[in-house]
Amino acid sequence: VAYIIPIIGGFIADSYFGRIKTILGAACVYIAGTVLLPASAIDYESWGWEGLTTNGRTAMFMTGLALVAIGTGGIKANVGPFGAEQVEVLGKEAIQSFFNWFYWVINVGALIAYTGVAYIQQNISFAWGFFVPLVSMIFAISVFVIVKTRYLMTHPKGSILTTACGIFVQGGCKSKPPRNPELPEGTEKRILARAKTSFGGKFQDHLVDGLVSVIRVTPFCLLVVMYWAINAQMSNTFFAQSERMDIRVGDGGYIPAAALNAFNTIIIIILIPIVDRLIYPCFEKIKRPLSYLTRIGVGMILAVIAVVVAGIVEIYRKVDLEEHSHLQVLGGENFTASSMSVFVQIPQFALIGASEIFTSITSLEFAYNQAPVAMQGLLTGLFLAATGVGNWVSTAILAIVQKATEGNPWWCDDINHCKMEYLMFLLGGLMLLNFFIFVIVAQFYTYQDPATFEKAVAKTEIEYIVEEMKLSSDTQKPISNNNNNVD
Repeated sequence: VAYIIPIIGGFIADSYFGRIKTILGAACVYIAGTVLLPASAIDYESWGWEGLTTNGRTAMFMTGLALVAIGTGGIKANVGPFGAEQVEVLGKEAIQSFFNWFYWVINVGALIAYTGVAYIQQNISFAWGFFVPLVSMIFAISVFVIVKTRYLMTHPKGSILTTACGIFVQGGCKSKPPRNPELPEGTEKRILARAKTSFGGKFQDHLVDGLVSVIRVTPFCLLVVMYWAINAQMSNTFFAQSERMDIRVGDGGYIPAAALNAFNTIIIIILIPIVDRLIYPCFEKIKRPLSYLTRIGVGMILAVIAVVVAGIVEIYRKVDLEEHSHLQVLGGENFTASSMSVFVQIPQFALIGASEIFTSITSLEFAYNQAPVAMQGLLTGLFLAATGVGNWVSTAILAIVQKATEGNPWWCDDINHCKMEYLMFLLGGLMLLNFFIFVIVAQFYTYQDPATFEKAVAKTEIEYIVEEMKLSSDTQKPISNNNNNVD
């Protein structure tokens, strides 16, 4: 749900409040949620207060999660584009580098959560564990506000949804607009051309071109859904596999269950500097820079390899389980596990992590560069929504497979008694099919130069200012200030 709400957060910022106000407002909602989380876990009786009922704690906890989800929606859709705005004057390479390091910092935070916070929750208390994110968020928003006056900011352009609907209505007319002799031949045949002022429509050309650009990008939002369904395996099928592998480390030590996702996070933290400072510059140097869609496609292939590797690991895990098994306790539950170390899973987590660098980061950069300023938040929200939809698709696939293979299960509560390896190979096949469709669609995509949007906007604003000055000069005399005339 937290990944679906950014569509609304991006729309609100683009249309009404701007990015910085939306981020600040969403952060306040977010903080309210992080206040309720530790409050739901505190042992009030030890303080001499009346304790909360189980229902009371549950209500407080779920309300806290809901507020966090809503706050996340306003932040996620806008903080990436807002950050990229600050370095836009430095060029395309600076924007690419920003998104890489932005994602790097996100994963540093995730690593702290999966290790430090998870350790506090399991070994000290959930109250103190939830207190860490609260303090972190207060600190983060304080820093954000302190330097607020130094930010470059774009202003909201009014209701983008209303404008888009108007363009669709007027541009969707069946009859072609008359040819404009001042424009290249064939321009009148382009999608939604009738809505442009150059063809007698009511909407400025750059607004129509911007909407068309967003429409052309939308299929890729749909095609990355399957990628996120594969990515979601880290928290269900991969996790179920981890629980039934040997998590012991050294003499008596063990890896906290929540820390298993740290494999993915660590590889991202390691690889992003290599990709940003070595791989991408090398391709630039040989005059073969990796395009946005090429990078996204590379990530998809890595995701295919990841689930295939997971399937192979599962085959060997079961062979080992028959010969060497032991009982291990995780979260108060008993699991029959093989003697194969959980560290054998590192390659599949690493491959998913590497795929995120190419697909996830590039998707955000792609959304920022292929939309006009007035629609960047909305398009970023759509790509983030693909993450949430992907999680739901993953859940649906697992449910369908479980139902369809009841006689000889490929997925069940205890994977020791089902053929999860077949499920992994099925997911790999679906992802590969999705990749081929992606390649076909990518062949027909033409990249938009974001500079053309901004030039059009600048030209429109200048024309507006000139018109205002003409009207002013007709009714007023120049204003005199000492020896300088200001007109």
